Amino acid sequence: MIRLLTVCTGNICRSPFAERMLATELESLHPGLFLVHSAGTGAMVGDGMEEESAALLASFGGSSEGFASRQLVAPLLAESDLVLAMTVAHRDAVIRMSPRMLKRTYTIVELARILRTIRLSGTDKVICGGLPEQVQQRWEQLPALAALFRSESRPSEAGDDVVDPYRRNTATHQQMVEEILPAVEEILAFERWYSSQA
Repeated sequence: MIRLLTVCTGNICRSPFAERMLATELESLHPGLFLVHSAGTGAMVGDGMEEESAALLASFGGSSEGFASRQLVAPLLAESDLVLAMTVAHRDAVIRMSPRMLKRTYTIVELARILRTIRLSGTDKVICGGLPEQVQQRWEQLPALAALFRSESRPSEAGDDVVDPYRRNTATHQQMVEEILPAVEEILAFERWYSSQA
């Protein structure tokens, strides 16, 4: 089982949107192999997803059913293989809470960019194949591999943060989606490509 944790502030907009999109797509690709959760650095504990974010999630085939916001705590990090933060500040908060997560924590935009660099590089360092043990090994090696390619993958002028849409207008919610979805797609493109390589 590969455990991913998405992190934002209130855990009602960005991180649950990313969580549910990744969970749906990875479950479709590799049933039962990925567990995706989320948490917030200042969570609105017990709340469901914010209404407009939930509606946008549904429009892309995801579901907010059963979701409840929860606070980011050290035990959650201890059981996570990889943390996908929504901003650099969230990434830094994770690392302050658990320094051992330094090489396992990225913003979701940053990780997507690095995975794209790896995929397009033609490197032979990635474990290939779609068998459960191959997928597990690929994601276990990912922190070390990402560290190798991090310097080759430069952020765009837009940076690595996903905008916070909480209590903001519809356009800002749409911007959130437009920043998260391409990152999710790059993560999936990486996994689909290396799963298909014998």
